[in-house]
Amino acid sequence: MASSQNSQPHFHDYLPLMAENLGGDGLIREFCNGFNLLKDSHTGLITFDSLKRNAALLGLHGLTDEDLRSMLRQGDCDGDGELNQIEFCVLMFRLSPQLMEGSKLWLEETLG
Repeated sequence: MASSQNSQPHFHDYLPLMAENLGGDGLIREFCNGFNLLKDSHTGLITFDSLKRNAALLGLHGLTDEDLRSMLRQGDCDGDGELNQIEFCVLMFRLSPQLMEGSKLWLEETLG
């Protein structure tokens, strides 16, 4: 994520390119690698503290505590305030508009 001149974040969605180059299994492996970078070593989950401590490893500089809490809330399916590996992988997938659109088209073709 890079900042533009008006201080608004500028997001480039590289996940479709990664999926094309790595294939589905490779993309999931990369998601799992990202999860492992962000998780708390004691709980095995991504917590607020582990996300705050490790976010810079993934290029997430300058995020506020509220930004980090919002990220956790977006992926927290079971409401425990932390992300397990599956929640993290689903969140990464959901954050990619192109991957979501591709999945929607695939589902429509499959069911249609």
